[in-house]
Formats: sequence, structure tokens, C-alpha cells
Amino acid sequence: MTIVVLGGTGKTGSRLVKTLQGRGADVRVATRSSGTRFDWSDPGTWAGAVAGASALYLIAPQEPEAAEPFVKQATEAGVGRLVALSGRDIERFPGYFRGMAALDQAVRESGAEWTIIRPNNFNQNFDDPSIWRAPLREGRLGLPIGDVPEPFVDAQDIADVAAAALTEDGHHEQVYTLSGPRALTFRAAVAAIAEAAGHPIRYEELTPEQYRDELLAQGAPEEAAAELNALFAGMRAGLYAEPRDGVKRALGRDPIDFAAYVARTASAWRLE
Repeated sequence: MTIVVLGGTGKTGSRLVKTLQGRGADVRVATRSSGTRFDWSDPGTWAGAVAGASALYLIAPQEPEAAEPFVKQATEAGVGRLVALSGRDIERFPGYFRGMAALDQAVRESGAEWTIIRPNNFNQNFDDPSIWRAPLREGRLGLPIGDVPEPFVDAQDIADVAAAALTEDGHHEQVYTLSGPRALTFRAAVAAIAEAAGHPIRYEELTPEQYRDELLAQGAPEEAAAELNALFAGMRAGLYAEPRDGVKRALGRDPIDFAAYVARTASAWRLE
């Protein structure tokens, strides 16, 4: 069977592709720049992406209205198994997670076998050049999160759960909330990264207003700054603080610990 991976070059998609290939699966990567082109905003690319496929890994569209027609087209083309990457407690943030909410609903109503994956913040956000890698290398990460802990989840755990759901039975109508095995504060996470990187890095607690001002100074639009502040407000309230057992339920093993992630990624934060 052919498995299509949307966003197959991203944090979860690239790892999923390697994991599936390691299992001997026939994998097709579908992105805006891959050999099989897929663009949520261009319905003309949809049919070619799913042609001949039996299973599909989905990431949410920016345009919520695209989710239902694409999923319908995919199932009508013969896709019988859907695995959707979503987010933890998205119902609490209707403005920020509209694409994920639309995708969740579309796969549930598709008539196909479906699994929804809802992870915490990724470990890999700390080494992502577009998120926190640069400020960590510069010696300071400022966020409005306080001392509320987060059980960060590793992207490889997400890929492993997705691979199981795409290739094995027993995951139909399952919603897996994925986290790491323990919660730690951002301050503690930054301290662990600093030790591994071999240079001082400080965590600075910002007010929501200070965080907004920093985002706007970096070129973020006002709407995005407001949505991120709403998301951090939910985190400060402890919505994501409790570790969850999704990795164990799906795979029968414990999730990857943050310390193991830091040890293997330390070079990303070291100064040249």
C-alpha cells in the first residue's frame, strides 16, 4: 500500500517518512516543493497527491475551509486510513487552532479509519531555527510562561505513533494525547540546554505585554501576537502541565525524555 505524508519535510513528517521507509512501506512525500506537489490552497494539486494511496498523514491547513473537501476527495479516491496531526486541548483555543479543529472534524466524519494525534509542545521547538534556536544561541530566551511546567514531547515519538496508526490495526477512532514522561519548567529546560551547549543561556520571564512588543518588533502581525499570547495564557493556567499516556497507549513504551533529546542535540546551540 502507498502511504502519503503531507508535510513530509517538516519536523514530524520527515521523521515519519524515515520511520515508514524503515518498515519497508511505500511512502509518497507531498509538499509544495516535492516531486508530488501538494498545496492546501490549490485544489488542483489534491488529486495527484492522493491518487493510488491507501493511507494518509495529514497536517492542518491554514485555511480551515479546505479540510472537509480535501478529506472527502481523498476518501473518494480510495484512501481508507487517515492519521491527523492536531494539538492538545485545541477546543480551548478556537481562534488559534481553527485549521486543526476543521481537520479533526473532517477525519472523524470521513467514513475512513481515523486516528488523531494531539501533542504537547515539541522538544524540537528548542532547536528549530524559526522558533527558539537563535535566541538560545544568543544567550537569552524570553517568554510569558512563569514557572508552570510542560512535558515536552519528542517529534520522533509523534512519528512513531503516526507510523503505527498508519500501518497497524487497533488505532481506529483513537485520540492520542502525546507528551514527554515528565514536566519541567522552561527555566529548567533552558538550564539543561545551557549546560549541554557549554555557554551561559538565561531564561527571562516576560509579561504578556513585553512578549507582544518583542513579537511586533520582530515583524509578527498583531493578530499572531495576540493568538500566541492567548496560547501562553492557557499554558500559564496549567492546561498542558500534566504528562499524558498517549505514547505508552499507542506504542507500549515510555516516551523519550527531554534529557535524551538535549544530549543528542547539543551541537545545535553550541557557539562556533
